Amino acid sequence: MPEVQDLLVEIGTEELPPRALLGLSEAFASALAGQLLAVGLSHGTIAQFATPRRLGLLVRNLATHQREAETVRRGPAVSAAFDAEGAPTKAAMGFAKSCGVTVEDLERDESEKGAWLVHRQVQSGSATPSLLPEVITAALERLPIAKRMRWGDGEVSFVRPVHWACVVFGTNVVPGSILGVAIGQDSRGHRFHHPGPLPVETPEQYAPTLRKASVEPDFSLRRERVRAQVSELARSVQGKAHMPPELLDEVTALCEWPVALLGRFDEDFLSVPPEVLIETMQQHQKYFPVRGADDDALLPYFIAVANIDSREPRLVRAGNERVIRPRFSDARFFWDQDLRVSLAARAPALEQLVFQHKLGSVGDKSRRVAAASRRIATLLGYDADAAERAAQLAKCDLVTSMVGEFPGLQGTMGRRYAERAGEDSCVAAALEEQYMPRHAGDQLPAGPCGRVLALADKLDTLIGIFAIGERPSGVKDPYGLRRAAIGVLRILIETPLPLDLRKLISDAAADLPETLGASEAVDDTYAYIVERLRGYYADQGINASVVDAVLAVEPAAPSDIDKRVRAVAGFAELEAAAALAAANKRIANIFKKAEVAAQPGDIDPTLFEFPAEQALAATLAAVRRRVVPLLEKADYAAALNELALLRGDVDAYFDAVLVMDKDPRVRRNRLALLSQIGSLFASIADISKLRFA
Repeated sequence: MPEVQDLLVEIGTEELPPRALLGLSEAFASALAGQLLAVGLSHGTIAQFATPRRLGLLVRNLATHQREAETVRRGPAVSAAFDAEGAPTKAAMGFAKSCGVTVEDLERDESEKGAWLVHRQVQSGSATPSLLPEVITAALERLPIAKRMRWGDGEVSFVRPVHWACVVFGTNVVPGSILGVAIGQDSRGHRFHHPGPLPVETPEQYAPTLRKASVEPDFSLRRERVRAQVSELARSVQGKAHMPPELLDEVTALCEWPVALLGRFDEDFLSVPPEVLIETMQQHQKYFPVRGADDDALLPYFIAVANIDSREPRLVRAGNERVIRPRFSDARFFWDQDLRVSLAARAPALEQLVFQHKLGSVGDKSRRVAAASRRIATLLGYDADAAERAAQLAKCDLVTSMVGEFPGLQGTMGRRYAERAGEDSCVAAALEEQYMPRHAGDQLPAGPCGRVLALADKLDTLIGIFAIGERPSGVKDPYGLRRAAIGVLRILIETPLPLDLRKLISDAAADLPETLGASEAVDDTYAYIVERLRGYYADQGINASVVDAVLAVEPAAPSDIDKRVRAVAGFAELEAAAALAAANKRIANIFKKAEVAAQPGDIDPTLFEFPAEQALAATLAAVRRRVVPLLEKADYAAALNELALLRGDVDAYFDAVLVMDKDPRVRRNRLALLSQIGSLFASIADISKLRFA
């Protein structure tokens, strides 16, 4: 038998949840690799297969046996194992018996610490087929399944009922069962094109065999097939397909043999906002909308992807066109009905919507956010009236029929209704921008009203939820505070906006009812938001110690924090950085041991005793003259480059000078010199916190 063979594992199920399919496939590969490692089975690459009805893995070059393993048991010390005549004691005989051997079979292990009786045993590895059912089952049990299902009379559970298990090692089926199903050597083809058993002779033949049975098992190849077909059909009508990655993945997960079809709808429906039609097509029907190739306007076409190669594609196309028509009719009805009542007139209905039972209604939240928006806009020199108006209208679309039917359109419909009502363009745009950024990498609010509203709304949520003691714990974050905190930071940093974050939080706390004691939650809320900076910069490859160095000096505005972080990150790459960081740490330790605070004072040159003192003082004075104007302009990178010039004189100073001189006047003078150096660096960051590889 060869030392390695390929392994195929396929678990056949009822239709798997499409949005979870790709994640389940990746988790299965990772879990199986972990289980094989745990039992000592080496292997090569693992190829993944995933369709609506199966999870499959092809493991290359899997060892046919576990490696031999030597076990060593140490028994009693030799001195206790034999008596004066050399006869074995009860301790030696008991140990030998527990090992299943005689005393004569035991060996001695000697070292500097003494000698002991030992028993060595080589265990041969088990054959791989005998281990696989348990290994595969253990991997399946580790999949991230939120809610498992049971079926039949058994106690087995999985994400969906399991109908078959195909496990082929080399050319042989693996004996045993998985999840209550006997292992076989048969897969299944397409539910309609090839519904019967499909023998798999070898792992290498798995994918080609399925393709002959109208199943493309490779998720990435199937996705590319969908993308290519959809793109080609869109081009056939001089358009381009709207293919968000998440929709493309979901459609790929819904079919085993994708066949794209071009459908058409009545052009009259184009009077409805395109976002509504797109939402209907994507969320309800899983269709791909078609836009104009040049102007991006929505065209009266859609592309459906069937999971069957029909002999009558015309009928399939007509069926899809028939299904979309009433949905579009409903959407047009909601649009027409909603336009009869202005957004402003819907504000009273917000009193009936609960934001959070301790924090009041959505109407209460809107009034708080309106006050905060006026305040923030004034600080930034924006139009405070427009910002306040945007906040007053921000949540009104929540009580429209359209958003009731399509919750994903909140904000978007607010903008559309505001535009139709003749609201200021800044106000209308803000109603959609208030939710930005919605996710990692999402765009930020572009308009001034949108920036202010997004900030005010997120800060109100953050301080409010912290005030009632509902901060996130573990992975639970029902109010989306992590997303809100990162959104606040990104708006302040990337726009950028020169606003004091702690002051913003404190002002938002003052807008909440006094009974909540929100002012006591300001520090925790601030710390929670700032803590997100470490992850924010880690994603950009910036070391956490750089962030710690900047946060240690407590800058007020995140936009200023960002300038400092990037400057310190650049400084850390300089040759002088490590030595100056160590020097700053040494300076801090000197003041700590002297039990005095670092207070930059006047330096008396007449008290200098060493040339190194004079040289450092002269260099410091010259550097200070250049650095102070740079700090006033917040040009921290240039300032740190200037401060790096201190490196040689600082090194020479510590080599030649004893800071803690017996003469108190000399000691104070030397401490003053060091304090001025530390103060200059601390005006940017505490570089003593930098860590170097």
